[in-house]
Order: sequence, then C-alpha cells, then structure tokens
Amino acid sequence: MALGTMNHLALTLRNLKVSEAAFYAPVLEFLGYAKVEDSPETTLWFSNVTFCSINLWQAKPDLAGITHQRYAPGFHHFAFNADSRKEVDGLHKLLRKIGATVIDTPAEYEYVRGYYSMYFADPDGMKFELVHIPPEAFAG
Repeated sequence: MALGTMNHLALTLRNLKVSEAAFYAPVLEFLGYAKVEDSPETTLWFSNVTFCSINLWQAKPDLAGITHQRYAPGFHHFAFNADSRKEVDGLHKLLRKIGATVIDTPAEYEYVRGYYSMYFADPDGMKFELVHIPPEAFAG
C-alpha cells in the first residue's frame, strides 16, 4: 500500500438498512465494492481492485434524528475515482434510476484539465463525487 492512500471510509447513517438497500448497495456495487460483512450495527463493503473498504454504521438511537450539515465542522464530501467519463455518466444514469439526489450532473470542471465529475448525496445528505481525471492532466 502507498502511504496516504485510503484504507477505509466509515460513515454513520440514520437508518443503516434503509439507506444501504435504497442507495449504498447499488452505488457501491457500481463502483466495484462487494458486501463482505453484515450485522445489525454495521456492514462492510470491500473492493478487490482498490483494496479499500467502506464501513456503514447504524447511528445510535438518540442521535439518529440529527441531520448531516455539510458546512458544519466534519465531513464535507468524498470523491471516488472513475477510469472514464463513461463511468461517470453510467453512475449518473443509475442514480436517476434509483431516485437518488443528484447535486450536479456530469460536467467538466476547471480544477485541472479534463476534470469531469458529478456530485450526489446519500439519503442522509452526505455529499459524494465521482470524478474522472485523465492521466495527461498532470503531465508537465
């Protein structure tokens, strides 16, 4: 493993089973993750390609009513990599099919040359991105 690469991302959800079935299962499967552990309090999704995992946790009952605030201290958004613009467009199509919140449709952004991404939210309002950056964007 390379120093600084992602090992895992752990997210606490208001309703683990509902959010996982309606949103996380289709999205994570699209991204190449498979569920490898399942309990009432947590599930673990693992990618054999990236060797990264996504841990989903059930919020404690007395905290489950708190909504995520993107601009409060804490999690703002997480970006997944895509190998192509076609993958970004494919996830957009899936998100529309499952009725997920699309914040920004696929588009090119001026962060670096060729940066193509889309932004979306889970049922709790946590923001995610799928981005394709062509290798030549970082060429000298």
